[in-house]
Amino acid sequence: MYTLISGKEVSEKILEEIKQEVATLKKKPHLAAILVGEDPASQTYVNSKIKACERVGITSTLVKLRDETTEDILLQKIEELNLNADIDGYIVQLPLPKHISEQKIIETIHPAKDVDGFHPINIGKLVLNLPTYISATPYGIVQLLQHYNIVTQGKHCVVIGRSNIVGTPMSILMGKNNAHANCTVTLCHSKTENLSQYTLQADIVIAAMGKAHFVKADMIKEGAVVIDVGINRVPSTETKSGFKLVGDVDFIQVAPKCSYITPVPGGVGLMTIVSLLKNTLLAAKKEIYS
Repeated sequence: MYTLISGKEVSEKILEEIKQEVATLKKKPHLAAILVGEDPASQTYVNSKIKACERVGITSTLVKLRDETTEDILLQKIEELNLNADIDGYIVQLPLPKHISEQKIIETIHPAKDVDGFHPINIGKLVLNLPTYISATPYGIVQLLQHYNIVTQGKHCVVIGRSNIVGTPMSILMGKNNAHANCTVTLCHSKTENLSQYTLQADIVIAAMGKAHFVKADMIKEGAVVIDVGINRVPSTETKSGFKLVGDVDFIQVAPKCSYITPVPGGVGLMTIVSLLKNTLLAAKKEIYS
């Protein structure tokens, strides 16, 4: 019988810890978010971040820009936040409209305020095992593994997906020399041949492909730990909206083979917001960049 890894349970615990620490600070941490356009998923996600900030006592500011906002205007807004001493950290919600270069935007964010952990300097510091802001989703996954005391040392971890936001930093974290990592890591992706030959060897599978129900039962060995990062909208006759959220893992098929597995929703997604707030707290306390 598998154990369900509850992002709700763990995030509630950490939010309470953040709230207690924020209450001890002389100045409230301040997190800002820039939202460009009307993407419904992005709006929902940013609203969730604002609510989480309110709950723990972190000040939040939302900068909303129209979909047709030019790259130059967005870069100006970023420079304003870089220079605003009252803002401890901020994020630019992705994805951005196609006429704007995401990489250019990310590189313009000051590394000390890059609480999403996407700036090349922060990624480089992660690789070199230096203090930095860890990308929010991988950081959340590490905290889930820690909370459930899942043994990682000496285990084979297969990460499916090599994005700069999840897959690549996740593979780096799982290979680090510490008590909550020390895995042998295989990073698979869309060009990997015979993917199942790797996943069937894996003690831990982290699925971040962005394809609904991509991981099937015949790809997973008995007793594996499966972390599902995917959030995919698929048609459904069971909901009023006509859609439901599912992960990259075919949960009903895969779960009976697992020792531990995350649900979607209710798993990794909740931890992403918690990790962002933890990074904001680090920024406010000047623990990474003094």
